[in-house]
Amino acid sequence: MKKDNLISLSVVLFTSLIIYLITRNFFLTFAAKYDLAGGFIKFFILATIGDFVGTRLREKQWKIPKNILLKAVVWGLIGIVIVLTFGIYYNGVIYLQKNNILPFYESTLALAFFTSLLMNISFAPTMMTFHRMTDTYLNLKYDKKKITFLGTINEIDWNQFIRVVIFRTIPFFWIPAHTITFILPTEYRIIFAAVLGIFLGLLLGLFGTKKEVEHVEEEVN
Repeated sequence: MKKDNLISLSVVLFTSLIIYLITRNFFLTFAAKYDLAGGFIKFFILATIGDFVGTRLREKQWKIPKNILLKAVVWGLIGIVIVLTFGIYYNGVIYLQKNNILPFYESTLALAFFTSLLMNISFAPTMMTFHRMTDTYLNLKYDKKKITFLGTINEIDWNQFIRVVIFRTIPFFWIPAHTITFILPTEYRIIFAAVLGIFLGLLLGLFGTKKEVEHVEEEVN
């Protein structure tokens, strides 16, 4: 791993630790009482940090991502949906196990794994695609380009997005990570999900439009 990339990833890990130490009580109290507001704030701040570092890794320099405030709002809205999704899938798996549709009822590990598996093979690709669409659109609008819905689709490097973000990060990172999330007691899921929010922003921030990817490839070559 290159030195500058190692430094960037170290920033993510250090930031995660600091956030855990400073905001632990805040997330345990505020987010437990106001779930949706907590989800919005959590991803508004933390996923944006990950997006910032992802931009650093992709473009080889520290810079503020384009339309950072609007992107943060999008992350906040995604955070609200994720809070709702966690509840839907978790309780849905309990129902399926209780009715013998899924096995190993009352197994904490099985409940966590099935919840993570079903959520990540159904909801996660949709959420990540939505983020890629909004992120690309906001980047192009920042550059004062007239862009249509179809134009936004054509700007995205779908080959890289599907090959790396969908087919690699979901099975090898997100399913195991969210399995751990759902094993934890409910109050600690908030903390762990907050840290994962940074990595979500980081991973999705690494992959830009076709032109951005081509620019990075030219620098590497």
